[in-house]
Amino acid sequence: MSARRNVLITGASSGLGAGMARILAAKGHHLALAARRVDRLEALRDELLAAHPDIEISVHALDVTDHTQVFAVFKDAIGELGGLDRVIVNAGLDHGGRIGTGRFEANRETAMTNFVAALAQCEAAMEHFYERSAGHLVLISSMAAMRGMPSAMATYGATKAALAHLGESIRADLIGRPGHDIAVTTLYPGYIASEMNDGPREDARLMVDTETGCRALVKAIEREVVEAAIPSWPWAPIGKVLKHAPLGVVRRLV
Repeated sequence: MSARRNVLITGASSGLGAGMARILAAKGHHLALAARRVDRLEALRDELLAAHPDIEISVHALDVTDHTQVFAVFKDAIGELGGLDRVIVNAGLDHGGRIGTGRFEANRETAMTNFVAALAQCEAAMEHFYERSAGHLVLISSMAAMRGMPSAMATYGATKAALAHLGESIRADLIGRPGHDIAVTTLYPGYIASEMNDGPREDARLMVDTETGCRALVKAIEREVVEAAIPSWPWAPIGKVLKHAPLGVVRRLV
């Protein structure tokens, strides 16, 4: 496994994306930060360069649902950093409503952002990795991918399950392909504090703070695991319950 120094993160303006960027910068990684909110990216860049002046950081305005822009931004980041060693597909939404309650547009937006846009990011990343015969694709899925989720989580969970299957498909394509150093990691975060889930929760006792969650994510990324629940406790055993419990039990749990 070669050093993966140049890292692109989508959805890097806040939450898990910004948290991972801070940890990776402290470890000496060069970063390409992409998101819609450029002002936040620029503030993050300035913060990180002030603390770590020896690294390089490029900032890219990116709406991941603009697929042409996805490919253009990846090309720009490759040029500015001299290649990408790792891509973290992190941008996502959790908008939506129970199917059949008139929330189609919100559900569609989530589906387009979490899966179709992620597909474009995977395509752009893997084209580059195949050209170099090296690279690490990291997909941020969710524990909601374990089973069909009820109510407002239905579309979100389905898109995260689809993303996990996409990662497995890409991994399958690498089997029997000699002479490459390409890895694919799929991570399943549980409840990690971020803008996406900043409201009051009945299950707040299972929530970890952003820094703790992001350190667990980066640790798994650097190990280049195939899959992992994040943090592993209590989410690895909870994931097994979600996968195998009767659907009525799952509904009560979530």
